[in-house]
Amino acid sequence: MWNPYDELPQKQRQLLGVAAVAGVLILWSTVSGLELVAKAKLPAPWAVAEAFVQLLAYNEAKGERLLVVATLYSVARVAAAGVVVIVIGLPIGIFMGASTKLNALLSPLVDPFRSAPIVAVLPILVMWMGIGEEMKVAFLSLGAVVYLIPMVRDAIQAVPSSYWISARDLGATPWEAVRLSVIPMAMPRIADAIIVAVSVMWTYITVAEYVNAQKGLGQLIQNARRFSAMDQVFVGIIVIIGLALVTYSAMTALKRKLYPWEAQ
Repeated sequence: MWNPYDELPQKQRQLLGVAAVAGVLILWSTVSGLELVAKAKLPAPWAVAEAFVQLLAYNEAKGERLLVVATLYSVARVAAAGVVVIVIGLPIGIFMGASTKLNALLSPLVDPFRSAPIVAVLPILVMWMGIGEEMKVAFLSLGAVVYLIPMVRDAIQAVPSSYWISARDLGATPWEAVRLSVIPMAMPRIADAIIVAVSVMWTYITVAEYVNAQKGLGQLIQNARRFSAMDQVFVGIIVIIGLALVTYSAMTALKRKLYPWEAQ
């Protein structure tokens, strides 16, 4: 059992995953059914399912499907922030990994932010950028880029120096050796870094949408909490978890397709 290199058959992995989810649902149903926790604090799974259907249905008063619209707004914000994070974080991480001098210069500015409470920066962003969409995208980008840059740098530095030396021996310039030899070898780990960065943004989406968001899952959760509709709060949380899982699975599948040797 205790073998980290043991490869499980796909069906067995799926069965174990289903068993874990089923176990949580059974425990949740038991606790809520026996009212071991007040319904106002822990709604039953069937109550959450009913709230999900209600939020998914067309709302005559609002003229829209509340859950669908909220989901689309949140996905759009994460997608926009993801582009910003990749455009900014990827080159900085590569340059830091490729140059010991740049790494020494920028590391004191980058590394501490991985442990910093990014949520505390939100009031500063509000003062600088207002409460519009730009602030929300900037907050999500900042929360993720502080993870992406060091991970990309570490991915570059993890490539054995023999690849750089071999390229230099073949006549490549130092930068050509990095661009044509080191970076391609680091791409699977860089892909992992991007996956982590995008996943981190889903953990911050509710915070970003607490500030003057007219639409979004965070705003939906906030409104539901205000009216003590815990079943809707759970719906919002579950949808965010589901979106994060779908995003992670899709990006992981893309990575396996692009770098099949890494998945072996």
